[in-house]
Amino acid sequence: MDATPATAVADALGTVLQRGFRNKLYAELTRALDESLDVSTYPVISAVARYGPSSAGALASEVGVDRSVVSRRAGRLVQAGYLRTVTDGSDARFVLLELTPKGHEAVTIMRERLSEAIARRLGDWPEASQEAFAQLLTCFVQDGPL
Repeated sequence: MDATPATAVADALGTVLQRGFRNKLYAELTRALDESLDVSTYPVISAVARYGPSSAGALASEVGVDRSVVSRRAGRLVQAGYLRTVTDGSDARFVLLELTPKGHEAVTIMRERLSEAIARRLGDWPEASQEAFAQLLTCFVQDGPL
C-alpha cells in the first residue's frame, strides 16, 4: 500500500517529535556553550526567547513538562546568567523569567547553529526545492495545530 502525502508527513513529524531526535538536536545546538545550557534547559531558554518574559507555569505548558521542572531548569539558567527574574507588571505577586544579554547572545548562537544544520541538510537539494519546502512547511505550521 502506497503512503499518502498525509501519512508520509505524519511519519516524518513522528520522527521529529521523538525525544531522541530532539535530544540529539538540542545537544548539537548547545554544544560547548556552557554546562548550564544542555538538552534539558534548551527548551526553557528557547521558549523564553520565543514568547518573551513568561512565568514558569506558562512555560511549562509550552515545553511540555511540569511547572516545578521548568522552575528547576530555569533556576540553573538564572544562576548561570542566561535568564533573570522580574516582577510581573500586572501583578507583583508573580515572577516572570526573561532573557539577559548573555541569554540573548546564547540564543543567537543556537539559532545560527540550527540554521546552519538545516542548510547542511538541505544543501544537496535544488534551490527551488529548498524554497518550496520552506514555504510549505511555514504554511503548514502557520495553519496551527491539527
